[in-house]
Amino acid sequence: MRSILNQLISKLKKEPYELNRDIPILYLVHLSITRVFMMLRGFFSMCKKKGIFFRGYNVKMLCSSKINLGKSVTIDHNCIVNGLSTNGIMLGDNTSIGKSCIIECTGNLRLIGKGLITGKNVGLGSNSFLGCAGGIVIGDDTIMGNYVSFHSENHNYENINNPIRLQGVNHQGIKIGNDCWIGAKVTILDGANLGNGCIVAAGAVLKAGNYNDYGIYGGVPAKLIKMRL
Repeated sequence: MRSILNQLISKLKKEPYELNRDIPILYLVHLSITRVFMMLRGFFSMCKKKGIFFRGYNVKMLCSSKINLGKSVTIDHNCIVNGLSTNGIMLGDNTSIGKSCIIECTGNLRLIGKGLITGKNVGLGSNSFLGCAGGIVIGDDTIMGNYVSFHSENHNYENINNPIRLQGVNHQGIKIGNDCWIGAKVTILDGANLGNGCIVAAGAVLKAGNYNDYGIYGGVPAKLIKMRL
């Protein structure tokens, strides 16, 4: 059974994959059954998909016509994915969304948001939040820990005579490069542009600005610790 699963997973991921030999067979049986049910839920989902879609239980997908999925995409249990936006949501091949994540493309119905694009082999940890009103683009092979949050929208506040909630919002968007590792509980704010091959330490806050390729960043606000090169 283990060898069959290795072959199936390798075929889906299009790269060599081998399960750890210490995993009990009963655990693998349970996992296999779970994935079969996820695949069936994905098959009957109304969103646009190019291949197998693994959909967990209690996953809410709103404005499904705006959600486009590549091959072998996984959206795990208890996620909320709202595609209402001008560009919608596009998840690349082998993108994996962890349990209890929220992807919200529009924060204000008076101004429809832009949406989300991920590349291939992107992994988002559990309990993360992506506010995509200003647009979020994530490159290939980028992985993220749990409780990561993106906020691609800011409130206007210049007029002290009017409540902030009535002054509207502004957007710059967020861009994350290829092959980045973003640690747990990182907060990424509107206007952040993270280069390729970067590492962001757990708990850091990326404010608006450009972050050079292959940098290791940490702190609040995040600053360059050292270069990987």
